[in-house]
Amino acid sequence: MRLAREVFAPLGGVVEVGAVNAIGTWVLADVSVGEFLARRHADVERLMDGVRTACAFDDAAMRMADEVGWFRDYKVEAAHLLLWSAGVMGVPEPIEGLDEPSLIRRMCRIAADLQLTEFLHAVITAGVAARTDPRRGAAAIADVLTIACDLAEATGGVVPAQVYRTWRVAHLPGILRPQSDAPEHGKAGFRAYSEELEALLADG
Repeated sequence: MRLAREVFAPLGGVVEVGAVNAIGTWVLADVSVGEFLARRHADVERLMDGVRTACAFDDAAMRMADEVGWFRDYKVEAAHLLLWSAGVMGVPEPIEGLDEPSLIRRMCRIAADLQLTEFLHAVITAGVAARTDPRRGAAAIADVLTIACDLAEATGGVVPAQVYRTWRVAHLPGILRPQSDAPEHGKAGFRAYSEELEALLADG
């Protein structure tokens, strides 16, 4: 269940950021995650089906999506976006300034970059753990990442190739370094997924 939780947690951040970005005012009182999910229902269903395939998740693992609570209606708070963006912008004084649309917009941009990268890492990790053939697994991952990017920012502000390149420098070196405690088959799996995703997303 840990791998499923690690996939669905950042995906929850992607959905929340997408709901805020879709409004276009960056005023949180205007945001409804429930309406966003209803409007993008077909895309979310395709994404979840793709996650099941890419991660080789069974029904119990997929139920984790409901248990984390991010895929239903709830009130979006500026504090959520501060967490999703890892506090990169800091906390303004007074704290009420955190609700300013300009700050909300910046936190959404940071959160989209960060949570999409974490989502990609979690999906690849699950694929490696399941020992899914990297060519087949990478194709499924490319599809789910494309949908996730569109959910986060439908105007194309973040693209799969950008997320892949960020993941490659943020996560891959730590896994492949000689001192890493990752098993050799795991290192080989991550390297193979990286090569396949580069061919699908980043070549040229």
